[in-house]
Amino acid sequence: MSLHIRLTSSPSDTMSTIRTRPRPFRLIATSVGVIATLAACTAPAAQNSSSAPSTSAAQPLPANCTPVETRPPNAKGQTPVFPGQTRICSVSSNVAFDVVVIAKGLEHPWSVEPLPDGQFLVTERPGRLRLISASGQMSEPIEGIPAVAAGGQGGLLDVALSPAFANDRTIFWTFSEPREGGNGTAIARGVLSADRKRVDDVRVIFRVMPTYNGKMHFGSRIAFGPDGMLYASFGERSDTPMRPNAQKLDGHLGKVIRIRPDGTVPNDNPFVGRADAKPEIWDLGHRNPQGLAFDPQGRLWQVEHGTRGGDELNLIQKGKNYGWPLQAYGIEYSGQQPITSALGPSAPQVAGMEQPVYFWDPVIAPSGLQFYTGNAFPAWRGNAFIGGLGGKRLVRLVLDGTRVVGEEHLLTDRNQRVRDVRQGPDGLLYLVTDEQAGELWKLTPKGQ
Repeated sequence: MSLHIRLTSSPSDTMSTIRTRPRPFRLIATSVGVIATLAACTAPAAQNSSSAPSTSAAQPLPANCTPVETRPPNAKGQTPVFPGQTRICSVSSNVAFDVVVIAKGLEHPWSVEPLPDGQFLVTERPGRLRLISASGQMSEPIEGIPAVAAGGQGGLLDVALSPAFANDRTIFWTFSEPREGGNGTAIARGVLSADRKRVDDVRVIFRVMPTYNGKMHFGSRIAFGPDGMLYASFGERSDTPMRPNAQKLDGHLGKVIRIRPDGTVPNDNPFVGRADAKPEIWDLGHRNPQGLAFDPQGRLWQVEHGTRGGDELNLIQKGKNYGWPLQAYGIEYSGQQPITSALGPSAPQVAGMEQPVYFWDPVIAPSGLQFYTGNAFPAWRGNAFIGGLGGKRLVRLVLDGTRVVGEEHLLTDRNQRVRDVRQGPDGLLYLVTDEQAGELWKLTPKGQ
């Protein structure tokens, strides 16, 4: 893809000069051999990609650039591929806003989806889907949601409206599904009843394979594209023996997939027709992606939990390989370096694999991704907003084309884990905080 449309900040954005969603595996003995073997498993477009990101040329950082991040890095000695790939210049839009707490007492809310009438669907990880009114009145759990494998990072996860929700009242959600021998992420769809008390005609339209008995790295987010297709992201299940699955095309772990809303596979997916590949796969090589959204130009972006010192923002492209676990910034959370798997040790740069557009070191534990397009905050139009769990903040990124050119950290004084951020039909931003007693927030222009 070659788009030359610019996403720029408002003139009110200023650089700081003083501080920082709409095949059989074979073990290879050497990393060189692994890369050569894996190249045969990728689409031609992925084979021909360079280790540098497929984005516009990076310009040198301005002399007065001071990053917003001042803490010591998690991983020492990491060298980015291009200027601004990490610790970009701090910016401030000087936007005054209020935080309105709409609802409290949600048990580990995972996703918020604004409805056209001003109400909200909110998932709670233990397995409850609730309707919350604009004034904060919380419903009993909506009936009809299948049982979830709640535990660790698993449970009821993302929820999204059908693009035709106004006519069909259809919703989609992801969840960790209990299965014989373990569990796995699944996507279900159903019709919200007119009184919004239950979901009818529920069916699972996609199941991540293989099944695994674990509690981590389920992913996942849903995003409907301009093409009407459903895109979803999934983790590789975390445990070291599972990591190579992110590079294998015979399963969905560590992938972004693309399907029709009924669960069938589009014929133009990159691996359709290959006997050794799952046809739903759109790209590969991810660790634990928990944010997925299209920007105003129709480009698909993703954020994922990386290793310690390697959280990523990626521009997702058809058939490309994003590297995990062979390519990664950061170190193991245990402190071990380099990162390892059955494929061999990792490196920050591997030929034929896509570089992240941006990475965080130290990590923010990103979850939720929204490109702002509303009128309530004109200075924020085109900016990306990302929830921070470990960082307990909302991150605003300013982009110029497909490069990050500025970063601002918001809500740091609230001291809560931001799990999801969505734009409502009213142009306001809505967030949920992943706490035992989590909250639903609304960001509004100051004094409104």
